[in-house]
Amino acid sequence: MSAVDSFRYDGRRALVVGGATGMGAAVAELAVDAGAQVVVMDRAQVTQPGVEAIALDLSDRGSVDAALESLAGPIDVLFSCAGVADGTPGIERINFIGHRYLIDRLVERGWLTRGGAIGMISSAAGLGWEAELDVLLEFLAITDWDEAVAWVEAHGKADYLSMKRAMCAYVASQARPMLARGIRINAVCPGPTDTPLARANSEMWLDFGADYREAVGIEPSTPAEQAAVLVFLCSAAASAVNGQTVVSDAGHLASGLSHDFEPAIPVAEFLYGRFG
Repeated sequence: MSAVDSFRYDGRRALVVGGATGMGAAVAELAVDAGAQVVVMDRAQVTQPGVEAIALDLSDRGSVDAALESLAGPIDVLFSCAGVADGTPGIERINFIGHRYLIDRLVERGWLTRGGAIGMISSAAGLGWEAELDVLLEFLAITDWDEAVAWVEAHGKADYLSMKRAMCAYVASQARPMLARGIRINAVCPGPTDTPLARANSEMWLDFGADYREAVGIEPSTPAEQAAVLVFLCSAAASAVNGQTVVSDAGHLASGLSHDFEPAIPVAEFLYGRFG
């Protein structure tokens, strides 16, 4: 395989969960352009040409099971892109439990092929998971759908930050067992990105880091820019990368951790668990 070919997806079947809009739609489009046979699962209508669409509601276990029956066969790459904001009923299922349930079922059926990869979209909110590792490992040990939902409710963790931290911890904890099956798993933690979800609450999502972007002369990233990172991570070109959550925020949090950009210091240290 040539260096250029290692970035391609020719002959590979890719599943994009949450691929109707935003970053997921950009991932689906890029995967098609890279030569993949793409299946998109989403609750929203899928308008991307050249893909197979399957209805999916990640908050409903029965819907996940039905979507898997419609998938009807193995995939080489899974892009777990679906997510919602705080205040959405079932956020713990949509943002994590449903994704993990689908992955577990794919693995059980042998439908994630050797040499394949999983790429998940987390968030800067997921950083600092290491400070909560004991609690997160307790949660991740519960693989039953109903028991996992009950644990989240009992511990008051049905929120965006908690589920994104669970996702980051999951990616790290699955690096070895997934690789033993011949599958890599990674995630991206995007910075502010101009998506429909972000625009719906722009004060929270798009104002974050605005001072940094103004200082360096950039805009919030586009869905296509974030999709490129995730599609790279699941390509053969990234075969040495496994169990990582890649921060794709144009350096905002790094500038805070290094104390280079003073306004970013408090939020960077909080997100990375420096304040306990």
